[in-house]
Amino acid sequence: MREWMGMYPEELRQAMSDMGEKPFRAGQLFSWLHRGAQFGEMTNLSLDLREKLARDGIDQPVSVREKRVSRLDGTVKYLFSLPDGNCVEGVLMRYHYGATLCVSTQVGCKMGCRFCASTLDGCVRSLSAAEILGQVQCANRELGDERVYNIVLMGSGEPMDNYDQVVRFLHLVSHPDGLNVGLRHISVSTCGLVPQMRRFAEEGLPVTLSLSLHAPNDEIRRRIMPIAQRYTIAETLDACRYYIEKTGRRVVMEYALIDGVNASEANAEELADRLRGMQCHVNLIPLNTVKERNLKGVSEAQVQSFLRVLDGRHISATRRREMGDDIEGACGQLRKRRMQEEQA
Repeated sequence: MREWMGMYPEELRQAMSDMGEKPFRAGQLFSWLHRGAQFGEMTNLSLDLREKLARDGIDQPVSVREKRVSRLDGTVKYLFSLPDGNCVEGVLMRYHYGATLCVSTQVGCKMGCRFCASTLDGCVRSLSAAEILGQVQCANRELGDERVYNIVLMGSGEPMDNYDQVVRFLHLVSHPDGLNVGLRHISVSTCGLVPQMRRFAEEGLPVTLSLSLHAPNDEIRRRIMPIAQRYTIAETLDACRYYIEKTGRRVVMEYALIDGVNASEANAEELADRLRGMQCHVNLIPLNTVKERNLKGVSEAQVQSFLRVLDGRHISATRRREMGDDIEGACGQLRKRRMQEEQA
């Protein structure tokens, strides 16, 4: 079955031609799909064409399976259903500048980072561009007159491990005849797949690259991130510098503070040395405790101490605002709980 939403306009034109339809129908179909419409709502397409489209493919590949709203800050946690019965998570956060949606790029994750719940059951499969885009469509339908303003590819999965579909998604979501989300309002996260990072720098897409760094040296990083067995911090940061050089965009360093592992003032000093002179920003994240991995978060005093060291060394850094704490806002928690309930 074709995923019509995941096709570029030129691909839809070829498909319309193959179906004996006029090429301009492709523009109409693209517009309808990217407004979140189902075939029955596409009133300027003939009934015969709509029936053909339904026989050959699907219109909206994602639906909301479960929704939880935080009483603390209005953050919304979605469990999205996919056509094959799998599910992924998304988080909608509201800021003064607009709504931000965190989307998933894979069902689960195979990167094995010890502090992340998404990877506990491995990776089932990668999502298609249409399925990534469908998460945005679902959120937009929920928002009504409001629209998703920023998108972060930081849900379950490693975006660079689903490279082609992620790049296709970025072209589709920013298309002027579609949702037209500015690429500068999109962030793509990676745990550090160095060849893909360098390839991504060549794409000419001015998105923000976020590196899940989480350690000031290779010894600590290897303890908590299997990817560090393949690429050193030096190689990974060189790829970041290449991205900065090619795009002119600063890189965000994601750093989860783990008690007794990477959160000391000495760790902060070493991190500052690593990043000196680099066009980057450090996003400090107090860890959500992962019981299965026996990892604990830090106190607010530890967060502030780490921040003071970075600030004193002239490294741009902030503490990430915690949102959705009462609704299992962290990546992977809701999907894992739902899977456990269904198995029981």
